[in-house]
Amino acid sequence: MVKALGEYLLFLRAMFGNTVPFRMFLSRISKECIQVGIDSLFIVCIISIFIGGATCIQLASQLQSPFIGKSFIGVAVRNMTISELAPTVIGIVFTGKIGSSMASELGSMRISEQIDALEIMGVNANNYLVLPKIIATVFMYPLLVIIAMFLSIYGGFLACKYLTSVPSQAYIDGLRNAFDSYSVHIALYKSLAYGFIISSIACYKGFTTRGGALDVGKSSTDAVTNSCIAILIADLFLVYVLLGHCT
Repeated sequence: MVKALGEYLLFLRAMFGNTVPFRMFLSRISKECIQVGIDSLFIVCIISIFIGGATCIQLASQLQSPFIGKSFIGVAVRNMTISELAPTVIGIVFTGKIGSSMASELGSMRISEQIDALEIMGVNANNYLVLPKIIATVFMYPLLVIIAMFLSIYGGFLACKYLTSVPSQAYIDGLRNAFDSYSVHIALYKSLAYGFIISSIACYKGFTTRGGALDVGKSSTDAVTNSCIAILIADLFLVYVLLGHCT
């Protein structure tokens, strides 16, 4: 465990030595932004809408107390979406799509000796291949989380309006009730941390792949598994640090 952590930290450190030309580096970042952000937009939108809708229906079915107003559903969907569902659940799904893709891509390049060829030519493969992926993910993932927040809340509104007996105006009133913008800040802090965790672990697993085609699949699986565990640990830590003063 300690050895793996040390190798991971050395892997991150190696990204900042012998940098490639800035124009080439910027081109790589642009390409990765499209792959990480634009190509993930569809699945993020679909998941967000249905998560918001399902959350609203479940709350509406369980809210039977006459002492709790119907607007509480809007408050609950808003708070759950912003604080946990958008950054964390989307992060786990994002790991399965982007994290496995990064690990597979770098793993295939490693076993086909493309990375070795770059290193022989004097190119810092960590800087040229890995750093653009991490920067692109850290930049694009918060944007995806913002979209997920909006669509999840809107999905809850659609479910409230067409699939429950709760008045849609009550849902809207709940959204407006006692809104704290700090919760959005927390979600964005989480998304920055998750973006780095997902991309760095996936790239590390792919970059250090050894063996053949079967080992590429194993690296991809390990990247997803380790990233999901790291996200959940980071979620607990960040919530404690950012909201510990409220308890």
